[in-house]
Amino acid sequence: MEAQTFLALAVALVAFGLVSARLSGTILTAPILFVAAGLLLGPLGLHVVEIDFSGGAIETVAEFTLVLVLFTDAARIDVRTLWRYHNLPTRMLLVGLPLTILAGIAAAMAVFPGLPIFEAALLAAILAPTDAALGQAVVSDRVIPVRIRQTLNAESGMNDGIALPVVLLFASLALATEGPAQNAGDWVQFGLLQITLGPLAGLVTGYIGGRLIDRASAVGWMTPAFQGLSALGVALAAYAVAELMGGNGFIAAFVAGITLGNVHRGVCEYLFDFAESEGQLLTVVTFFLFGAVIFPQIADQITIPVVLYALLSLTVVRMVPVVISLLGTGLSLPTWLFLGWFGPRGLASILFALLVFDGNEVMLASPILATVSVTVLLSVLLHGITAAPAARWYGRKAAEMGECEESQPVEEMPTRYRDV
Repeated sequence: MEAQTFLALAVALVAFGLVSARLSGTILTAPILFVAAGLLLGPLGLHVVEIDFSGGAIETVAEFTLVLVLFTDAARIDVRTLWRYHNLPTRMLLVGLPLTILAGIAAAMAVFPGLPIFEAALLAAILAPTDAALGQAVVSDRVIPVRIRQTLNAESGMNDGIALPVVLLFASLALATEGPAQNAGDWVQFGLLQITLGPLAGLVTGYIGGRLIDRASAVGWMTPAFQGLSALGVALAAYAVAELMGGNGFIAAFVAGITLGNVHRGVCEYLFDFAESEGQLLTVVTFFLFGAVIFPQIADQITIPVVLYALLSLTVVRMVPVVISLLGTGLSLPTWLFLGWFGPRGLASILFALLVFDGNEVMLASPILATVSVTVLLSVLLHGITAAPAARWYGRKAAEMGECEESQPVEEMPTRYRDV
């Protein structure tokens, strides 16, 4: 990156920081402003930021961000607490997420008639995960019942890791069918190794790394700050070990986070503090680069079908599966609408798309990247401007409900975004 690019990013960070408290609870969210800054300063605007899309800078930022997000989100989830107290996110993950992918495939086949089946499936899987960052007011405002806030946070924390193996599998199948025929078997074998050796590497690395940190902390050998840094080291080690074995490092990071967070939960406190600051930095940088570098690459590929699919993905494709997954829970219609609408598409979808499309000419020839980018851009805008007003609206509705399913007490889990 050139000096002027660093300067532009630095000015954007400082400028937002100066007014961040004033903007809290308004429709001007961090993702909206950083995407807008990227669009303004990139090739579509003032040409201040110039980064080669095919260069290594974007890939490095994306990979490190994805490892950190997958690991820390997974480490936050206490599986036993999730299973015992949080039936709503469990339903949305085990029933709603697969139905969302199936609905996304059906929508893609209808909107893009010539799109091969596995590319349609890949598009649906990339856009299945949600991103709590785009509606932070929704997952942090105390006027919303804690059960509902925790539902959205737990879903957002888990669905990217669950969707990743599906993304990799469909990407391998798409390449096997669209690429040279003699390489089809190689692509399928590659995909299977990715989703088998990755979890194994994550499980072993997460357990051993967590055990070492736990023991060193118990005998007073580690400072609190380095507990968090060492936990991050476990994430990077899981990624590297899996890649060396021929597995997928991102799946390994996710499994390592689940393992460390549930077997050695005491070592995670400082990891969460680290992710709250440094993780936020990587998130807003990714949104800035999305506006400055990624979106300009597909701006001339935006068509009516692309926009139509994006709108369907944010509405019908998300909301109908959520309603189906929550049938029989006793929740009210406002809650169904609230949980269904707040399925923002953001960081995970951007990073998954970059992971799949990196240097891949077969994939770049499809409308998938353009559709993902337009969906994310619309989600940043629509979910960002509706988050605070919808939180206040639903808070009033929840207060009127009184004692109900929504207000049932649940055991809280750490979330990516602190309560305000």
